[in-house]
Amino acid sequence: MNKLLIIILLVAVVSLAAWAINSGKNDGFKTVDADEFENIISDYNNVQLLDVRTQDEFDEGHIPGAMLIDVKDSTFMEQATAQLVKTKPVAVYCRSGRRSANAASLLVKAGFEVINLNGGILAWQRQGKRVMK
Repeated sequence: MNKLLIIILLVAVVSLAAWAINSGKNDGFKTVDADEFENIISDYNNVQLLDVRTQDEFDEGHIPGAMLIDVKDSTFMEQATAQLVKTKPVAVYCRSGRRSANAASLLVKAGFEVINLNGGILAWQRQGKRVMK
């Protein structure tokens, strides 16, 4: 093998290792797949389930037991701090995982422990998990 190919392979391996180490860790919150998210929220007495999509998206279908606070609403943090308890973890989701990651970052900065659903409700539904309207 030539030296350039070896260097490229080493860079790829190091990059993959760094990604693996950091997967599931984002700005102080944990991102989990649908199965782990389901396990976490099954203890609904100790976890707050938060949908951060719009009202219309929520009405189309949401995870049972979820409360709605639209992360794009200018009063998102006001509503969140008024409705959520800092002593209980917040399990957050959106459509695909982007808005909920943003919401998770904001909530972590405010002192909440946050778990984010990787892939959002789309991943949840692909796994055949329950949604209610």
